[in-house]
This record gives sequence, structure tokens and C-alpha cells, in this order.
Amino acid sequence: MRKTLLLLVPVLLLGACSWGITLDPAARNVRTAWNGDVSGCRDLGKVTVSVMDHVGPVDRNNITVRDELEVMARNSAAQMHADTVKPLGDPVDGSQAWGAYVCGTHTVTPNRAPAAAGSAPGSAQTFPVHGG
Repeated sequence: MRKTLLLLVPVLLLGACSWGITLDPAARNVRTAWNGDVSGCRDLGKVTVSVMDHVGPVDRNNITVRDELEVMARNSAAQMHADTVKPLGDPVDGSQAWGAYVCGTHTVTPNRAPAAAGSAPGSAQTFPVHGG
């Protein structure tokens, strides 16, 4: 009984490890489109990443596996010069397909009212609001 416990403890501890998968510096600029919206983006292709989802008979934590798959997808996308990844399905046996896209920066330009005569560029004019 005691030997079985001594053999089982390391396996359980290994099941919680992150295996040293870290986000590369270039991948820090790669966003994950969890909502699936990649409209207006250019498709660069598909990457499939995989990690160990179990150690022996012990399944690893599902959240840890998913996090590692996302990190690996972002690392792969950065190597492809993509700035966005999107999961193409759920993980299966520790493997998951991701789409890699170039979406660029979407800057929203606010609508500006014409400046009042005599005001400095970029200045704003305020008015009191009365009401009840």
C-alpha cells in the first residue's frame, strides 16, 4: 500500500505541471480571438499544436492543457508574423487546430465637430446642461 502511494504521488504532481511552456516575447503581441471575430483579417493559415493531456493513467488539468495550447498557438502565430489566433475547434487528446490571421490595428477615429471660430485647434467648448 505504501509503495503504491509513493509511486502515485509523483504522477499526480506531474499531472499539474505546466511543462515549461512559456510565451515567447514576439507572441506577446498576438491576441486570441475567443469570440471568433476575424472579419477584416487576412488568413495566414492553420497551425496545430499539441501537449500531453495525461501522464500515465492520470489526466492533466483541462484548464492547464487549454492554456498551454493557447500559448503554443500564439508562439507559432508569431513565427508566421500573424497578430491574431482563433481556435478552430476544441482540444482533442491534447491537440488543437488554430487559425492564424493578420488583423492589424483597428483604430477608431472619433467624429469631431468643426471647431468654433477663433478657438485653438484641439480645444473643446463646453456648455452647461440644465434640466430636471
